[in-house]
Amino acid sequence: MADELFLKIADVLKAIADPTRLKILHCIQYGERCVSDILEAVGGSQANISKHLSVLKRAGLVASRREGLNVYYRIIDDGVFTICRNVCDSLEMRLDRDHQSVVAERREIEPRDPKDVPR
Repeated sequence: MADELFLKIADVLKAIADPTRLKILHCIQYGERCVSDILEAVGGSQANISKHLSVLKRAGLVASRREGLNVYYRIIDDGVFTICRNVCDSLEMRLDRDHQSVVAERREIEPRDPKDVPR
């Protein structure tokens, strides 16, 4: 049972582990968009965008509907944005730690008083 769950988790993570797919998700985050709108916002070729949308659909993150010649995509699992927020928060904390480390190290190597500068 656990192995099957890990596989499902990995499938979702693989689906969002691509910059283009993340752009697509954020493009349709607040509402349904047709493929041509997604293409305009994200860039690339229609074939490439369609391939990425297919991956997101197989992972259960988006759904589609056809209206005439257009296919519209929408988010069906908002949890993907929780994952993105968590990753962004983690990156922000790491960058902040790195920044604080550089500031502390800089304070150690820079003289505090101009007369302390070796000549």
